[in-house]
Amino acid sequence: MRGSVDGLGSSAPIGAMLPAVFADDDLAQRFVAGLDDVLAPVHNVLDCADTYFDPALAPLDFARWLGGWVGAETDGTEPEARLRAAVAAAAHLHRIRGTRHGLAEAVRLAFGAEPEITESGGAAWSARPLGPVPGEPRPRLHVHLRLPAPTPADEHRLDSLVAAARPAHMPYTVQVTAAERIPET
Repeated sequence: MRGSVDGLGSSAPIGAMLPAVFADDDLAQRFVAGLDDVLAPVHNVLDCADTYFDPALAPLDFARWLGGWVGAETDGTEPEARLRAAVAAAAHLHRIRGTRHGLAEAVRLAFGAEPEITESGGAAWSARPLGPVPGEPRPRLHVHLRLPAPTPADEHRLDSLVAAARPAHMPYTVQVTAAERIPET
């Protein structure tokens, strides 16, 4: 929460801006010094406004709010570094939304792991008309994610993420399994 900060000086003290008649008045100077204490955090935020819109520099609570503002795929449980990366990548993800690359990037940012995506689509070019149609006749999308310690909440979160980031017409399934651990030698 933004608020008062003990000892924070004002970048624009009001006492120095008062007319000459009040410059030597102790009561007026003490009164506006109290206002300076109240307004100093506001001036500080305004002086640093550009950093509030940079996910790498913004305070954590503001970065979470900014994530909701730009439509970042976050749920509030991710580590700080992953949250900031998701907020920073949100605009790019909106441009590639509905593509295989966009879906893979959204899952990677949300979970920190690469998904395995299989789909029925395809694209081809032919100089002759009536060539074979690429892909499978029935659309499908399957996202498989391997996590070190999966929970049922991970599958629900992946399902929500894929539902939001997939092409609108595409039926899908998701699967979360435990990642195979490489034995240490």
